[in-house]
Amino acid sequence: MGIKPCIALIHGDMAHSRLHSSRMIVPSSNRFSKRFAFIFTLSLSFTYLCYSVIFGCSSRSSTVMTNNNNNQDYDERRCSAANKKNAGSKKLLQKSNGCASVSDNMSPAAAALRAQTAPPSSAVAVVVRNQSKHAAYSSASSFGDNNDNNNHSSWVALNEFKLKNMTVAAQKYGNKKLPNALIVGVKKGGTRAVLEFIRIHPDVRALGTEPHFFDRNYDRGLDWYRGLMPRTLDSQITLEKTPSYFVTREAPRRISSMSPQTKLIVVVRNPVTRAISDYTQTRSKKPDLPAFEELAFKNRSLGLVDASWNAIRIGMYILHLENWLQYFRLSQMHFVSGERLITDPAGEMGRVQDFLGLKRIITDKHFYFNRTKGFPCLKKPESSGQPRCLGKSKGRTHVQMDREVIDQLRDFYRPFNVKFYETVGHDFRWD
Repeated sequence: MGIKPCIALIHGDMAHSRLHSSRMIVPSSNRFSKRFAFIFTLSLSFTYLCYSVIFGCSSRSSTVMTNNNNNQDYDERRCSAANKKNAGSKKLLQKSNGCASVSDNMSPAAAALRAQTAPPSSAVAVVVRNQSKHAAYSSASSFGDNNDNNNHSSWVALNEFKLKNMTVAAQKYGNKKLPNALIVGVKKGGTRAVLEFIRIHPDVRALGTEPHFFDRNYDRGLDWYRGLMPRTLDSQITLEKTPSYFVTREAPRRISSMSPQTKLIVVVRNPVTRAISDYTQTRSKKPDLPAFEELAFKNRSLGLVDASWNAIRIGMYILHLENWLQYFRLSQMHFVSGERLITDPAGEMGRVQDFLGLKRIITDKHFYFNRTKGFPCLKKPESSGQPRCLGKSKGRTHVQMDREVIDQLRDFYRPFNVKFYETVGHDFRWD
């Protein structure tokens, strides 16, 4: 009720009273005073009532707005706290609530901006929230509970889900960058395994094929090389693998010219076993290849090894390493044991993650040993079908060699191995 209606009502009452009084006998002065006091009191009461209604409504409206704002602030704080406490499940459960509305209605540009300022795991959940509408997270409710195999599978499923989110975010909002790290060798040492294993880390984006830029395609230029790389976010590492770099004389200088801070991963293996594996692979493609002994020795009876044969030359690791140390510090190089990569893949990959400055996300929960291939394979979530193992060319049976041939090759490599151990500060126990 407004002020004007109230005043009109009061005036109306007073006019009605005057009209009624004019039809009556004029009262005495005492009676008139009492009636005037009554009417005056009544008018004041109506006036007070009107003012109370007007300002009371305004105050109530202000209080409601204030409470709404306070509730909104409380909801934002509640949502923020809930998201921090259980970022994974709250972001992936498909329920309509106040917490989800803010991020769901964000524009792609705003989502990308938040992704750049948030930690990698939460950033991806914001960027790809609307692109991840499936219930894969149901198995991740037991994350952190490692009492049985189901919980291990849940942990692997959650990590793979994070990886997919990071991949989607990188493809949509990332940039193509020159690699921060390279797997430079060695051939048949286990480089493909390291690449496949490290790629399951959400903060690593790796090129799947071997570009051979620093040995065969250097004349194409860095822009061509950059164009081959996958898109990455600022928080991610770009990685590529070409094992022939380690034995290419020009590669260290060229890589240093690109970036002297590049991190280098070298997967090494017993050079005798590596040479036999190399020969086995080549013979699978060329069945008419001469026997291993004919290629490996200049004179087998005298034990003279042909160091010019590529399969033998690659295993002389110290000679190649000396070339790399002219351009890179030893601390920029990490040597992975090809043997331990088979017997303890989680341990070797843990050290690789440390070297790259990554959180140890890849653990023993990701691996199981395939007895048929004699090689570890990556576990897959139950909903994803079969585990992921390396290709058919990995783990093939080696060509059988006489014990005498193996002993002669061990004698040949021993001085090179010893010097290699001393240089890198680690005994790989190949002798």
